[in-house]
Amino acid sequence: MASTDTAPAARTSAAVGADTADVGAGLDALDAVSAPRRSLAEALRQKALPPLLGAVLVLALWQGAYSLHLTSEYKLPSPLDVWHAAEDLWSAGTLFSIIWTSVWRGLSGFLVALAIGTPIGLLVARVRPVRAALGPVLSGLQSLPSVAWVPAAVIWLGINDSMMYAVILLGAVPSIANGLVAGIDQVPPLFLRAGRTIGATGLNGARHVLLPAALPGYLAGLKQGWAFSWRSLMAAELVASSPDLGLGLGRYLENQREFSDMAGVLLGILLILFVGIAIELLVFTPVERRVLRNRGLLAAVK
Repeated sequence: MASTDTAPAARTSAAVGADTADVGAGLDALDAVSAPRRSLAEALRQKALPPLLGAVLVLALWQGAYSLHLTSEYKLPSPLDVWHAAEDLWSAGTLFSIIWTSVWRGLSGFLVALAIGTPIGLLVARVRPVRAALGPVLSGLQSLPSVAWVPAAVIWLGINDSMMYAVILLGAVPSIANGLVAGIDQVPPLFLRAGRTIGATGLNGARHVLLPAALPGYLAGLKQGWAFSWRSLMAAELVASSPDLGLGLGRYLENQREFSDMAGVLLGILLILFVGIAIELLVFTPVERRVLRNRGLLAAVK
């Protein structure tokens, strides 16, 4: 009799086990869904064509406003005039040196801000007294316009590269720290408990559990930190002038304003915009796509 009762129970357990395995296999299949690989032509059509069409539309509207004489040529030069200004810089051999001067300052200042802002963000996120003391200060610094730091930095450090980097740090560090704090606040407590269970505490826990789990918010903070770094640098280069600083994009823009050369002014604006877009596409977009791919979220981002 006992063997008779055991057989249905065994069959029931086997059926439940099979159903559980099927459900698990289905969930694994859902997690494994990835975006289909697109051809090069299709990728170019979806990624490159819309921005190109947008640029062509802007140029067409610009040229139309110039041709219709909506304002004086002094205030609105044609796209061809701006192109000639770029050709003049190219012929003089200074185009890339102007761009590189600002790019090097911006990137190196951002890396230093990253090294400073990350531990500050960890402390603020994980230590309550530090958060109560520094949290409002970081939020206030993040909302403060970067150009406001330029006069103080000039008085403190003089008109030199140290002043430039100080303005960059004061603009970027709060954004990076606040981004990391926001990312850590969104980490599920279960992750932290699991990390403590396997012995990941202190610095090991921050490195192997906390930072990877907070990576999406941290990455958003890094992108914002770079934007603040670039804007802070442009503000400093616009205001501060010295032969020792060299000629960067901000100083070139201000020089053209002093010469009343609107074509040069528009060229400076376009070059600043170009660098910002290039850093976004070459640095942050690949990193963001890799993070999304590792988390199984790339299929949702076309």
